[in-house]
Amino acid sequence: MFKRVVRSWLDKDEQGQSSELSPDNIPQHIAVIMDGNGRWAKNFGMPRVIGHQNGMKAVKRATIAADELGVKYLTMYAFSTENWKRPKDEVEFLMKLPAEFVATELDELVERNVQVRLMGDKSILPAYTLEPLEKAIRDTKHNTGLVLTFALNYGSRIEITEGVKKMVQAVQEGSISVDEITPDTFGEVLQSSGLPDPDLLIRTSGELRLSNFMLWQLAYSELWFTPIYWPEFSKEHMIEAVAEYQRRIRRYGGL
Repeated sequence: MFKRVVRSWLDKDEQGQSSELSPDNIPQHIAVIMDGNGRWAKNFGMPRVIGHQNGMKAVKRATIAADELGVKYLTMYAFSTENWKRPKDEVEFLMKLPAEFVATELDELVERNVQVRLMGDKSILPAYTLEPLEKAIRDTKHNTGLVLTFALNYGSRIEITEGVKKMVQAVQEGSISVDEITPDTFGEVLQSSGLPDPDLLIRTSGELRLSNFMLWQLAYSELWFTPIYWPEFSKEHMIEAVAEYQRRIRRYGGL
């Protein structure tokens, strides 16, 4: 089992040599595109919804792993603005999962000092989806540990478009001048305001794209793709992703 104090998990590098994770280079913020639930279920001859249910268990494993590694922020892409195009029964099942997650996992999240946040367009979410999440947000708002953010009914292009509208309105009202618009001030009107940009993006299922997720915020993030499906994601995979992150040199356009 992981121990936050020790943090001496072993990983194999490309040459098969053992190396320890450095506690001084843990990504502060990890963002995750949780992909492959349906394909995982299909491989076992099960309905897609069973994949989503098992994907919820992987959310818990990933949260615990990130917390024990010392990650401060974990953002999970739970439902995109494009996911409404899926079959109605699948969408309804996905909308019911937050209530199940809160009912089964909230107590442990509170015990672990996790703070729950939500980003995305809440206006069209069903009450049975939104109310449990708002309860989780209320019950954990004073927690000071890992910040777990669910991106639900989230789309980055809409987020950026709405951010532009807010900036234009602010200029028209005179609360900010055009010259005062900077990447930092623009970041303040995005749904991720208050969160640092992700250091590391993890995407499962072998797909190599961002799928309209945090396009502004991921500008300088390290990207880690894995062929495993999300329901298979384990603590060991989180360690593998962080180990790869630590092997990279982040130059931010410099030398």
